[in-house]
Amino acid sequence: MQEPAAEGLPPEFRAALERSRNRLGLFGAEVLFFSSTESTNAIACRLAASGGREGAVVVADHQTAGRGRLGREWFSPAASGLYVSVVLTPNRARIDPARVTTLLTIAAGVALAEAIESATGLRVEIKWPNDVMMAGRKLAGILAEATGSGTHGTSIPASVVLGYGINVGPMVFPPELSNRASTLESELGRPADRPVLFAESLAALCRRYGDLMEGRFDAILDAWRARAPSSRGTTVCWSTPGGYATGVTAGIDDRGALLVQTDRGVERIVAGEVTWLHRASKR
Repeated sequence: MQEPAAEGLPPEFRAALERSRNRLGLFGAEVLFFSSTESTNAIACRLAASGGREGAVVVADHQTAGRGRLGREWFSPAASGLYVSVVLTPNRARIDPARVTTLLTIAAGVALAEAIESATGLRVEIKWPNDVMMAGRKLAGILAEATGSGTHGTSIPASVVLGYGINVGPMVFPPELSNRASTLESELGRPADRPVLFAESLAALCRRYGDLMEGRFDAILDAWRARAPSSRGTTVCWSTPGGYATGVTAGIDDRGALLVQTDRGVERIVAGEVTWLHRASKR
């Protein structure tokens, strides 16, 4: 398959990166921009498989087949969102690379929440495992995809492509999303600066990825818990081999798994579909 040719990064995006250069670390040295492409994750996965350097960034103005969790499509209209993928190699971490890999989406959620707050002033929340929310509606999502075989006789992938999409606005959502998604501009009531948000997202990701690679796991977990009120006291249901189960969220553990209190004790959910029902009222 012939890779589509990357285009020049728009001047306003390039200028935003230059202003933030001292905060970007390994991110931003190689940026591939596409006005329209199938999926930034698909391109980044092929880039990683061909030996692309860590920190390489793929960004698009429009995706025709954006990827979401569990095989879903990410709604990606032109000129309305921020669609980005980065190539990471967590297997080079000196401290517990398996844990670094496991906590990547947790760290990315924190980074996106911090970037949105820095760029817009909005204080957003995180919903396990990878949704950035405002007033119960989804603003951003994250998808991590492993590439390459395990290294050094382990299951740790050679690299991980971390993709994220942020609804900036304006957008006309399809009916199935209209009551569940929102945009930054809708929440702000004014325009949002996509280039600044792009630069801030890479800077925040650089900082939080650095925390992971240096073994500062508690800093990531504490920041995530502070922004995730639904991770405690919310009734949820999920699918198990024996059918559906229900319980009340009880936080996350040190590997990022969702803990749920049930009649049988505390269950640990690491993946799959979780339906969020209602949060217990405060007294």
